[in-house]
Amino acid sequence: MSKKIVVAMSGGVDSSYTANLLQSRGYEVIGVYMKFHPREEYHQKNIANIQKVAKHLGIEYHVLDRTKEFQERVYQPFVDSYVAGLTPNPCAMCNRVMKFTELIEFADELGVDNVATGHYAKTDGQFIYEATDKSKDQSYFLFNLKKEFLPRIIFPLGDWYKENVKKEAMKILLLKSIAEQKESSEICFVETNYIDVLKEHTEVEMPGEVVDTHGKVIGEHKGYMHYTIGKRKGFRLFKAHQPHYVLDIIPHKNRIVVGTKEQLEKRQIVLRGLNMFLDQKEFDCYIKIRYRTHKVPCHVKIDGSVASVTLKEPVYGVAKGQAGVFYDEEKVLGGGWIV
Repeated sequence: MSKKIVVAMSGGVDSSYTANLLQSRGYEVIGVYMKFHPREEYHQKNIANIQKVAKHLGIEYHVLDRTKEFQERVYQPFVDSYVAGLTPNPCAMCNRVMKFTELIEFADELGVDNVATGHYAKTDGQFIYEATDKSKDQSYFLFNLKKEFLPRIIFPLGDWYKENVKKEAMKILLLKSIAEQKESSEICFVETNYIDVLKEHTEVEMPGEVVDTHGKVIGEHKGYMHYTIGKRKGFRLFKAHQPHYVLDIIPHKNRIVVGTKEQLEKRQIVLRGLNMFLDQKEFDCYIKIRYRTHKVPCHVKIDGSVASVTLKEPVYGVAKGQAGVFYDEEKVLGGGWIV
């Protein structure tokens, strides 16, 4: 008898090909689509794709409405973070509190052990690893997964290059139109940009003061939520200065602090809310402080749920609220949230 597996399907090429791949390996695939936000037109298009794939493969699929849970666990914290002057990472949060939690719970309801997604990453049941295709690797967003979930998760695309997934999908008539679709943005509930999302919930356009590191007013900005650490455009300085970057955001004063690139440099970082796959409390490794950045060698000391990180080379643009993820070469050791 074939082994059952629940596959998270988004209507895109990666998850559609994942379902196809697993079926070809002998699995009995059960597809599931999760609604996380109220953009019905977006959902209908995706579900139409999933219906076609399910019919082609002869598999069952389910649609779960988790809009309310997403609103509480991901969407509202996203808004609250920007209001607090932070730069959130909703995808890493969603993977823990929504996507994989809901996927595992649904599999449990069906009495199915394993789940799969179209993420570009690998796991051996104990750790997560970078994908073979480094340009599409999503391990950074998966650092926050519950440790007990890992033995149940399969990432079939971990050894694949995206271009080969698309090539193979194009050979299957039904998947051809899906493979030709434009790739979706990283944040599923953001149609245009994050500012438009915030405008639905709070006042964003609030002109305020730009100050230097001594507190001297040297310019003006259009509202602190428009800025993240390291940004160098979008504010006005009264006099001609060398390039200035956002060093800090002071929400209760609606101020941004700016300075030179040298002042943006960091060699110490603190992380809270840790999620670790490694049990050691002190170790050398690499850290990634943003998705599209290189890893930096560092020394880590953990005390409870706080990690003190000493960087062995400087980094710039360290934003509070972002994820700091520890690596040993390609292996994800864990991570936390920058404070």
